[in-house]
Amino acid sequence: MDDQVILETQHLRKEFGGLVAVEDVSIRVQRGALHSIIGPNGAGKTTLFNLLSGVLKPTFGRVIVRGRDVTDLPTWRMAHLGLGRSYQITNVFPNLTVLENVRLAAQAMGHDNWKLWRSAGQFQQYEQRAREIIERVGLKEKTNAAANTLAHGDKRKLELEIILAQNPEILLLDEPTAGMASEQVPDLMKLIAEVRKSGDKTILLVEHNMDIVMNVSDRITVMHHGRVLAEGTPKEIAANEQVQKAYLGELYN
Repeated sequence: MDDQVILETQHLRKEFGGLVAVEDVSIRVQRGALHSIIGPNGAGKTTLFNLLSGVLKPTFGRVIVRGRDVTDLPTWRMAHLGLGRSYQITNVFPNLTVLENVRLAAQAMGHDNWKLWRSAGQFQQYEQRAREIIERVGLKEKTNAAANTLAHGDKRKLELEIILAQNPEILLLDEPTAGMASEQVPDLMKLIAEVRKSGDKTILLVEHNMDIVMNVSDRITVMHHGRVLAEGTPKEIAANEQVQKAYLGELYN
């Protein structure tokens, strides 16, 4: 086993009736890397993320984390193994405050996750961690604001805070900039870069913004019709004629 490979898929296939959404996908993600998955709509990117995080079970193939076969584990077990997942549609508790959302995420990963009826004041260690993360990400001024009152960009930041509260080693970020105003994107990507530079995080990123992908990725996997079309460094992907025809067009010629 290669100790530098933290996440791996082996010949993954996912069928939905007669539709094959993911077909024979084998990828290897290096520890500490930012590895992007790109491809046109319907390429199978989100289905792949659902397979990696335990939301879906493959029709065939395996998911390996740190050399361990985790293919059949449920999502909560995957979270406890160190996988944090964001979604294309912001996934927060809308009627809870920013602090409550982040504190609950921290508590869920501790030994008090089933103590639902005790006062929140008894979980000071989780609240302290939540406050530290909120300040780090940049929502300190909105700590006590209800999540449903936040602007879309701030909801994206809150979702990242929720993931970080779980202290995952592997972050699966599914289009984190989707729906954000262009002026908000640099701040979020700077934050993601800072998270990665902390030294103990591996990031798997699905993103449509090619400027972002080409500038932040160590490696890129290109999917097309459920299959891996190509994989390589940003420079290699930009120069790949198959990728240009299927997805990038003449953007990087």
